[in-house]
Amino acid sequence: MNFILQPLGLVESSLTTKADAPRQGDEGAPDAWLVFDPEYAAALRDLAAGDEVLLITWFDRADRSTQVVHPRGDTQRPPTGVFSTRSPDRPNPLGLHRVTVLETDGLRIKVNHLEALDGTPVLDIKPVLTDER
Repeated sequence: MNFILQPLGLVESSLTTKADAPRQGDEGAPDAWLVFDPEYAAALRDLAAGDEVLLITWFDRADRSTQVVHPRGDTQRPPTGVFSTRSPDRPNPLGLHRVTVLETDGLRIKVNHLEALDGTPVLDIKPVLTDER
């Protein structure tokens, strides 16, 4: 069985190589813009500064054949199956990022602490659920 995912837009970031990117967003990742295709304008209309969201990306430069890694690239740690890690290299390289919307500008959404590389496809955004939502 195969699935076809439609990118909604792309990440605009100062991070251009895997070596530039921190391992997690809270480890020094920069703010970045999410730039959406015009056909998704209605879906973006209620996002506002201060919203916490789960951003789902496709790590398009990942190694999809990787099944075992040394966590955090530390060879002192034992080899571990990727499903027990946050490694971007994995069979289906989905990125899951908890970020806060900093600013909205039409089809552009600025978020904080995003470790995804420039040009990374954006697949979806979902609100972080709280007791109020």
